[in-house]
Amino acid sequence: MGFKNRFGLTQTTRPNEHLPDGASSSISIHAADELRVFQKQHRWDPFLDNDKLDSIENAIQSESVEKQAKVDGALIQEDSPYAEVRAAVPPSDDADMPVNTIRAWFLGTVLCTIVAACNVLLSMHRTSANISSTVVQLIAYPLGVGMAKILPDTEYNLMGLRFNLNPGPFNVKEHTIITVMTAAGTAFSYAIDILLAQEVFYHQHFRWGFQILLIISTQAMGFGIAGVARRFLVWPSSMLWPANLVTCTIMYSLHNHVVPAEAAETNGWVVSRYSFFLVVALVTFVYHWIPEVFAQFLQIFTFACWIAPNNVIVNQLFGGFTGLGLIPVTFDWMVVSSWLGSPLQSPLFAILNMAFGFFICILGAIGLAYAGPEFYRYLPLSANKNWDRFAKPYDTSRILTPEYTVNESAYQEYSPILLGATFSLSYAMSFATLISTIMHCALFYGPDIWRRTRDFKSEEPDVHLKLMRHYKEAPEWWFASIFLLSFVFGIIASQVWPTHLPWWAYVVCILIALVFFIPIGIIQAITNQQPGLNVITEMIFGYMYFMPLHLMLPGRPVAMMLFKSWGYMTCFNGLNYISDMKIGHYMKIPPRTMFAAQAFAVVWLSIVQICTYNFLIGNIEGICTEEQAQGLVCPNALTFYNASVIWGVIGPKRVFGVGGIFAWINWFWLIGFLCPLIQYLVARRYPRSFARYIIWPAIFSACGLVPPATLYYMLPWVVVGVIFNGWIRRRYFGWWSQYNYVLSGALDIGSRLCVVLVALALGLSNRDFPQWWGNTVMNETLDRSGRAVQKRFIPNTTEPIGPSNW
Repeated sequence: MGFKNRFGLTQTTRPNEHLPDGASSSISIHAADELRVFQKQHRWDPFLDNDKLDSIENAIQSESVEKQAKVDGALIQEDSPYAEVRAAVPPSDDADMPVNTIRAWFLGTVLCTIVAACNVLLSMHRTSANISSTVVQLIAYPLGVGMAKILPDTEYNLMGLRFNLNPGPFNVKEHTIITVMTAAGTAFSYAIDILLAQEVFYHQHFRWGFQILLIISTQAMGFGIAGVARRFLVWPSSMLWPANLVTCTIMYSLHNHVVPAEAAETNGWVVSRYSFFLVVALVTFVYHWIPEVFAQFLQIFTFACWIAPNNVIVNQLFGGFTGLGLIPVTFDWMVVSSWLGSPLQSPLFAILNMAFGFFICILGAIGLAYAGPEFYRYLPLSANKNWDRFAKPYDTSRILTPEYTVNESAYQEYSPILLGATFSLSYAMSFATLISTIMHCALFYGPDIWRRTRDFKSEEPDVHLKLMRHYKEAPEWWFASIFLLSFVFGIIASQVWPTHLPWWAYVVCILIALVFFIPIGIIQAITNQQPGLNVITEMIFGYMYFMPLHLMLPGRPVAMMLFKSWGYMTCFNGLNYISDMKIGHYMKIPPRTMFAAQAFAVVWLSIVQICTYNFLIGNIEGICTEEQAQGLVCPNALTFYNASVIWGVIGPKRVFGVGGIFAWINWFWLIGFLCPLIQYLVARRYPRSFARYIIWPAIFSACGLVPPATLYYMLPWVVVGVIFNGWIRRRYFGWWSQYNYVLSGALDIGSRLCVVLVALALGLSNRDFPQWWGNTVMNETLDRSGRAVQKRFIPNTTEPIGPSNW
């Protein structure tokens, strides 16, 4: 059996595909040295199975020049070492293909404007839908093709600058630039939620100057960090960013209409990727009107709860709203992919890590609910709420002074904050996620990070990095300058206006983003999942402000929101931008063109979102109230407001500190520290064992999503992912290589386009869904009403739950 067949390296023939210059050459006499470097740099790479690593080692030890050259050519010279990348990105580049064209910039600017404005509006709606970049990717294609047919093919000269409105057929690189520019617009800014909470709930109005400085600083600082971090998260071939492979596959599918050369290579299928994509996307779009509008029981198909709607145990174990969802049946792709993205784009080892995390969550929730403290029996298992000792949602207004600080006597008379079973675990796992992320990256990737810090050219280049080195690089000082400028914008916003955020606290929140950026980026680039900084930023702020020096400082809630936004969103936005940079890397977009497109989009989307925000606030009556006619109730801003009160006023010390109700959660800092350490010691002793595939940050972060999600949304993701990236990939590798990512993109685009139209057609018009059994049965259960509790709290009869002193 040949080397490529043995490793599953054979790939479907693509039209017009050619190897890069020198890639098919006589392999270098230094093949053995390249293999040694590759082996060292990919020692812990979970994408490389043991057979590949063993064959590399055998080739090195064999001292056979021919064998070493063959292995080196297949893994490094000719194509990517990863089957996932080979299935999505050809190992070639057309350097003469037009990319920095007027029509690309025109479409990118127009679509970025429309999408950024629409997503601000949709984020305020009760459904909180959004127009994703995958939807725009589909819309941009016919627009680009249409412009190529309409615009004149004439060269113009403007003050010595020559340009052509129609330099040829609309191509895949132009399409990529448009998508990347628009992707920035789809990233709804946290700053909008801050402004809503600030103006609607706290009645503070800082106006345009503050608004623009705030949003640009949160967006642009992340972009600046991303550009400097490319040597760690973009250029190494081991940083795959699996979700981007779907984007690349759709790009090539839309621009390549040729059927596979041999049906045998695709398990008998001969349909082109383009036709397959269009058919699946259209069928998905039409079908999803059924579960989204006409038969909503197909979304949350908890038939066990319909059979026994008033049985507490059944609703707790099998419910999809506040239960554990242990029978994960759904006929809605949005349920499968809404929280973790498409499972088809995540590698099997990442899916199994997440599955283990969900298993821990299930066991932990059952243990707390049935054997934990008594107050858990009065609360739903899974609910995104804080509770008081009367088993009611926590009423923050009862403990606030007019200056939005805690009224200590009112707090003692009212209640401590109580959390449900899965919410308690969510905080615990969030603590473990953060420390395990640092430990995992330090132990397994620390030497690589240090090496790339000293010399970015030390990376053994794969074929894609070699091709990208033909272009002029965007210097890191460009990105550093943007970071420094936006950092100054943030300082001005926090200090000139009365935000009550000291300058040193501002510096601390930016340092948090800087410290966690690369570790979190590594985890996301490998597993597709991003551990969040929202909890740690809230906690650090809460402890800082409850030091004796700041105990009487007013205005803490607003300061907390700003601290969280700069700390969390600088990292979050930056990782979104660096993910797009990896798309540009795969699609061979010149780095300087990529820089210009992203830098423009960062600034432009900020201006568009602020303009849209002020227009909506000034022209829509009753916005962010339950009575708003079009359903613009601002659910995200309300969550932001509640979090600001809890963390900025009550503070984490009362909840998680020594003697607090949930002090036990702090043990998960130690658990998160020890688990990667033990794994590393085992992996060093047994380097080919399963230990090299364990990623504790992914395991812990799985539980961290529940709530706001419920396990009912997570378990179907695992099942579908194991089927496609486990069973189908092994048994029908040819079909998987050709169609898996196309299928993922088509399902995402079709379903999300339907959801956006439903939100616009029914949500904003305030129309009701059809009323019949299929749209009401799931709402008539204890699970849906949040009353699936073991013990019912009866006012004036039941003793208050929770501790007697707090």
